[in-house]
Amino acid sequence: MSEHRRKPSQPEGGGRAAARRGQTGPSSGRRAAPRGATGSPSDSYESGGEEERPYSGRAEARRAAQKSSSGGGRRRGADATGPGGRRGGPGGPDGPGRGRPSGPVKKRFIDYPRAGKSGAGRWMPSWKLVTGTFLTLCGGLLVAAGIGYTMVGVPNPNDTALAQNNVFYWSDGTQMAATGGQTNRQIVGPEEIPKAMKNAVVSAENATFYKDRGVDPKGIARAFVNMARGGETQGGSTITQQYVKNTYLSQDQTVSRKFKELFISIKVNSKLSKDQILAGYLNTAFYGRNAYGIQAAAQAYFGVNASKLNTEQCVFLASVLKGPNLYNPDGGVGALADHDSNTKRVKDRWKWILDREVTVGNMTQAERDKITTFPKLKTVSSTLSGQTGYLVDIAKEYVAKKAGITPEQLEKGGYRISTTFDKTKVTELEKAVKATKKSFLDTKARPKTDKDVQFGAASVDPKTGAIVALYGGDGFDKGHYSNNANTTGVPVGSTWKPFVLASAMEYGTVKSDWQPISPMTRYNGNDLLVIKDQNGNPIMDGNQPFRQKNEGTKAWGMVTLKKAMEQSINTPFVQLGIDTGLDNTRKVAKSVGILEDSFDKGNYRNASFSLGTSTPSAIRMADAYGTFAASGQHFEPYSVSKVLKDGKPLSQFAPPTKLKAMSEDVANNVTDVLQNVVQNGTGTKVANMGFPVAGKTGTTDKNKSAWFVGYTRELSTAVTLFRSDPKTSKLESMNGTGGVASVHGGDIPAQVWRDYMAVALKNSKHEPFPKAGKVGEILNPSPSPSPTPSTSPSLSASPTPSNSPSPSISSSPTPSPTDTCGKFSWNCGNNGGTDAGSTGDPTGTTSPTPTVTSTSGNTRGNSNGGNIFGGQNG
Repeated sequence: MSEHRRKPSQPEGGGRAAARRGQTGPSSGRRAAPRGATGSPSDSYESGGEEERPYSGRAEARRAAQKSSSGGGRRRGADATGPGGRRGGPGGPDGPGRGRPSGPVKKRFIDYPRAGKSGAGRWMPSWKLVTGTFLTLCGGLLVAAGIGYTMVGVPNPNDTALAQNNVFYWSDGTQMAATGGQTNRQIVGPEEIPKAMKNAVVSAENATFYKDRGVDPKGIARAFVNMARGGETQGGSTITQQYVKNTYLSQDQTVSRKFKELFISIKVNSKLSKDQILAGYLNTAFYGRNAYGIQAAAQAYFGVNASKLNTEQCVFLASVLKGPNLYNPDGGVGALADHDSNTKRVKDRWKWILDREVTVGNMTQAERDKITTFPKLKTVSSTLSGQTGYLVDIAKEYVAKKAGITPEQLEKGGYRISTTFDKTKVTELEKAVKATKKSFLDTKARPKTDKDVQFGAASVDPKTGAIVALYGGDGFDKGHYSNNANTTGVPVGSTWKPFVLASAMEYGTVKSDWQPISPMTRYNGNDLLVIKDQNGNPIMDGNQPFRQKNEGTKAWGMVTLKKAMEQSINTPFVQLGIDTGLDNTRKVAKSVGILEDSFDKGNYRNASFSLGTSTPSAIRMADAYGTFAASGQHFEPYSVSKVLKDGKPLSQFAPPTKLKAMSEDVANNVTDVLQNVVQNGTGTKVANMGFPVAGKTGTTDKNKSAWFVGYTRELSTAVTLFRSDPKTSKLESMNGTGGVASVHGGDIPAQVWRDYMAVALKNSKHEPFPKAGKVGEILNPSPSPSPTPSTSPSLSASPTPSNSPSPSISSSPTPSPTDTCGKFSWNCGNNGGTDAGSTGDPTGTTSPTPTVTSTSGNTRGNSNGGNIFGGQNG
């Protein structure tokens, strides 16, 4: 028999069994309830009941109580049952309901779920539990804060406050430039910083600076919430915290860094005066122009010592502190950081800070009203002369985007950046531009037409996407800060037409039941052709059908698309763009690297979209044509091949992968068509160079820009020419520039292209273009009778169409031999082609651009950002 079933020794008098028998009687048929089980006070003392068992001591009493609480084993468990064998029946230890142990209940340290409660009450915490938990949490935080405050010391600022150089290398490994670093920092004391500077910075960044204890609890909480949500972390720092971050810590936006910043700021605030902290912040901040600290900034922007700054100048420097990349009027890295945008931003902030000083009481309204003139800045002196400044900026933009850092963080230095730029090709491209400018432009003799004419160019390796050379302008040292190779505001004209042709060969047209078509398909090339939608109905311009204007009035009749490209005739490509769907043209353009935000949004649904009203950069155009050179394989353009940070390579700079943009046959057929342009059409300026060449000319409406984009299997290069107002940056007509009636893509840009490519490829092993295979079906294979061709082409500008109420029908003048056979003549030696892509005549009168909805079924893609690499620093 098991131990728990063994009967205990019975006392004299018959024991418990006898007591039960005496209690219930022989015929009752059930056991007597244990003493006290009925709930009556007299149960324990009734005669005939069980004698109370004596206990020998406390230990035995505790053991008895434990046995009682556990039911006393199986037999005792049976004793506790009521009628029918159920525990806790009437008269049981618990009274009615479920049985519970009768002994003392062991107390828990945390009474949760709550004992003695049932239902939802068991899960409702008591006020004691809530209060205790809150006090424990607060105590833990205080202890953690105390430990953190004790353990975190103030580092040595000399180890962290000084920036290092960034070193840039040419593609052959030789050093190109070194920028940034500690060389342009001079520390000044609080007494040398004007009160106007202190008031401006405090008003703009931390109005409670002189009252707070170095931290802003609300701002810190907001920053933590933003970090937890994955959002921006700005807005939580006082001036003290910014000083600590600049002087002692890294710029990483992490929780651990924020904690260190918090504790160090509290300690610094207790050890230094407010003036010392403010001076420390102004001495360590970055102001742009490679200036660290207020003294260097005062010299860089105004040529004076910090102590001599006036109020207007102080407010300007306080404005730049918001972010030099976007507020330095010189411009910065990224598409949003150009000269004009930065100038507007800094002027707006300059005015805001002055008003803010009045609001917080650091300036009276009367004093504010006297300040109306934005300070004049000193001309920047840069060691990055010539093309070096543009090359460095392109590389910086790429590094910042790929590494996921801000331009300001990059300026902290410590990076070794290997670029893709070929020093020899950069030099030769600059020479070619300068030679053409010298012989073509004369700003003294023709100031009204030859002044403010700008060149831009870029050269890309089609087999890798590497940017090997570019021409961005006269140079930072000459006061030209915008990079003309990366500008996105110059329409490309007829150089857009190959994308329209490629989309028709890739996706077909409504007339071919969406089957690909051949470039030998014939379209009507007549002037003032009525353009029809995909349903065959005329596209209306108000109450009249829209008629597309060509360069001249020649009636071409039905011409092949190859011939239309050769002579750059507008009407076939406008109708083709509608037939294939504007969405398909956009899709092809994006696949070859054209950024969506450079598409002409105003003409996205308009017929003239096919004539090149979009404004991609020279870098993107060279890269896009490189896709044709590579038989449909596309590489994103890149400028950096390797980056070392503190001696360790960063992993983000692997070369871009190859992507298939279009079929090989489509790309090779485009190349075949563009070879014909060079040999027989508007691009004959670059014919007979001794190696295979393909390319396309482009000229825009009112002669505001001219392009030539051409390529070999080894190199793709785009050259653009435009004239812009330096005050407004708006494009102006080049009619009369260089002493000629109008400038075309086949003359000046083609001359620069020829001079550069002849030298750049002189040592190359020239690879022939692949033979173009058959692609698509030929629509309208039989030519219609066509009139006798005119003996000479007409000259006019091409597209950036306007919305004039009716199309212009005036014809272009026929050039004289003097006009057509000069050094920079676009058509000298060709057989009558015109660089069309125009909606107007040489005077700039243009036809309207009606809205057209594409029915191709393609959807618009996502924008890749405004810079050449697809992306805003941000």
